[in-house]
Amino acid sequence: MHALQDSVLLYPVYALLFADAGLTTGEISSLFAIWSVVSFLCEIPAGALADVWSRKRLYALGEVISAAGWAVWLIRPDYAGFAAGFVLWGLGGAFASGSLEALVYDRLGDGTAYTRLIGRARMVGLLAMLAATLLAGPAFQAGGYLLVGMISIATVTAGGLLALLLPEKPPGGTDDTTAGDTDEAGGYLAVLRAGLRSVTGSARVLRVLAVAMAVPGFSALDEYLPLLAREMGAPTPAVPLLFALTALAMAAGSGLAGRLAPDSPRPLVGALALAAVLLAAGSPVPHPAGMVPVSAAFGLLQFAMVHAEARLQNAITGPARATALSVAGFGAEVVALILYAAFGLPVALPLLCALMAVPLLLTALLSVQP
Repeated sequence: MHALQDSVLLYPVYALLFADAGLTTGEISSLFAIWSVVSFLCEIPAGALADVWSRKRLYALGEVISAAGWAVWLIRPDYAGFAAGFVLWGLGGAFASGSLEALVYDRLGDGTAYTRLIGRARMVGLLAMLAATLLAGPAFQAGGYLLVGMISIATVTAGGLLALLLPEKPPGGTDDTTAGDTDEAGGYLAVLRAGLRSVTGSARVLRVLAVAMAVPGFSALDEYLPLLAREMGAPTPAVPLLFALTALAMAAGSGLAGRLAPDSPRPLVGALALAAVLLAAGSPVPHPAGMVPVSAAFGLLQFAMVHAEARLQNAITGPARATALSVAGFGAEVVALILYAAFGLPVALPLLCALMAVPLLLTALLSVQP
């Protein structure tokens, strides 16, 4: 769900860690549900905290907390340990969600420039995920889940600490390298209310918000890609390679998103509709080749995520940008939680993945109006 955290060696294999520990698909889905519940409960309060305290500091803190969650997995690799780790990851993800995006948009102040920069940045992040995916197999063979986890923890912790070097405007102030606390009494609640008003003020903004909630929510499907690849007949050492194909497609989608302005909804609608078709066509294929159309679908979904977020950024007014973005993050976690509940049903995984084409098409229809 988060770019830096997706770019670590652990990401393409942690679902396999759960399965190899003896967990069923339903139990794994319940872990993902715990992750989402914690994330969406903390999402909006964390966004307001970023607006009144410091976006870069909250982002850095979130990365460190997430890394601590993975450490718990290594210390206690059973259901209770995995659940505790997901609680920490959910909290860390909520702290990081929207903070960096709001920081970047404040610097640029323009949706087209934001789309170009964030598209390229996520393309680089996804290429890093591709590199991590390709290295996950050899690292796993060399040191198992322990080595993969330790490298991942170190990478995310370092990335979070580096974020502290970014320039930032203090709340209500001017450019500076640090952000201070607000001295205004009741400032937190005032910012929270302002952020909520900024995304609920009109039917048009609500529609843009709904799409910005739904599209990243569908990215929860990537948690099941290693399991889907295994269902297609891929051996465990080959799963990271197939996941690398998805990472490459997602990087291409991000790069293309940065080349097209988000002024018109047509690219967003087309990407979502085509992603639905490819997902429905590739998921039931009983051969690893089915991952080709599935990967292409995720590339288009990544394109749609960048455009949906940029359109929401353009619609937000006022200083509570991180709070407003956290509302979208909250909604995305709700969508993810619904998906996790659906994947806990006693239905074959390939069929469940194919059925996700239906809500994707509905989201495309919701995106039609500008």
